[in-house]
Amino acid sequence: MRVLGLSSGTSHDAIDAAVVEFRLDGDTLHGTLVHAAAHPYPADLRAEILDALPPRDVTLAAVCRLDTRIGQSFADTAAATAAAAGPVDLVCSHGQTLYHWVDDGTVRGTLQLGQPAWIAERLGVPVVSDVRTADVAAGGQGAPLVSLLDTLLLSGLPGPAGALNLGGIANLTSVGHGAPVAFDTGPANALMDAAALAGTGRPYDEDGRLAAAGRVDPALLAALLAEPYYRREPPKSTGKELFHADYLAGHLAGRRPLPVEDLLATLAELTARTVADAVRERGLRTLVMSGGGADNPVLTERIGALLPGVELLRSDALGLPSAAKEAVAFALLGWFTAHGLPGTLPSCTGATGGRLLGRITPGHGPLRLPEPLTGAPAAARFSC
Repeated sequence: MRVLGLSSGTSHDAIDAAVVEFRLDGDTLHGTLVHAAAHPYPADLRAEILDALPPRDVTLAAVCRLDTRIGQSFADTAAATAAAAGPVDLVCSHGQTLYHWVDDGTVRGTLQLGQPAWIAERLGVPVVSDVRTADVAAGGQGAPLVSLLDTLLLSGLPGPAGALNLGGIANLTSVGHGAPVAFDTGPANALMDAAALAGTGRPYDEDGRLAAAGRVDPALLAALLAEPYYRREPPKSTGKELFHADYLAGHLAGRRPLPVEDLLATLAELTARTVADAVRERGLRTLVMSGGGADNPVLTERIGALLPGVELLRSDALGLPSAAKEAVAFALLGWFTAHGLPGTLPSCTGATGGRLLGRITPGHGPLRLPEPLTGAPAAARFSC
């Protein structure tokens, strides 16, 4: 089965697409990455998305426009991907998270926009979407959903091992100590991107060049590390509902102005420290990294320096290009849903049980799905 995974993360900059050809051999699922690409949001749409993020208030008219425009942008990406890679049997679209409602550690709801009917109409094939809410309804965090891919991918590594994704938010999946555990460790690029935009007008610090030229401010770092979220026990999840530009501005208020280089160096150290603390707490010996932050040498070097004795790999070494991993994860979730398999692990999300994820929008013809499987794969192996 050929599945197209579509995702846009907490950096809100582009839609990632990956076409994966899946083949089940015994209890191992083999995935061949046929095509992967990132399609930037139109500048005006990205600005509209950023204007709708917490702590700003929005109208229902704005929500309706965003649901339509994001859906159309996802459909454009799906069409361009299918034109490059050939026909697909199924699409799994994560959409764009606009709000993740967390109340004292409990997730009450989560909202991803991007109406899937636009994709189904454009490609004519079924679309799995709204993949987080079933887990939330079962008492889970609805995140990190990439933990399904991570546990299958890490199954062949000597444990204990972990998978770290450095997007807007950093999330970690840990295996090797009983049931797998997954959680958001805190911000990865979210605060750094906010600082870069405010200080330079650019959306991010390319290659960590500004952070590399700066010095860590110990007082600011200590204040940031005092955030209560870091001391919560997993399962836990967070997002830009907490770690946003105004959050950073609140920490900077009343302090002496910092050069943007020093601010970025301090924020990179914050991410490295919170990631390293989580890895040490789990006793991991191998860490597989992916996401945009894996391309920031300041960030990765600091993580490595804080974790002597831990082997650091990129997901590329396991057949999954770092930039495509999130989109591949949603292709995998689509495959699981199509085959009647739960896409969540209760020990990772905190739900009362595994749940079949998403809702399906039919394509142009009658909805036909494969025969349900009686058991899930125990491992996954990928190649390009």
